[in-house]
Amino acid sequence: MSRATFEVYEDREGKWRWRLVHDNGNIIADSGEGYASRQKCEQGLESVKQNAPGADVVELDDPPEE
Repeated sequence: MSRATFEVYEDREGKWRWRLVHDNGNIIADSGEGYASRQKCEQGLESVKQNAPGADVVELDDPPEE
């Protein structure tokens, strides 16, 4: 049983976003960007679900500026 749930929602600016929320209410990850349509948002979410399970973790000595 998963201890987290993906949520899809429309933000205040009318953009669609997703976030991964742990059972304790903490946000684990989010889309980082707003999508113009719910369909595009869900496509982005599916891409993360498919591509992330085997993703490597890399430590950066000089992290990029945000």
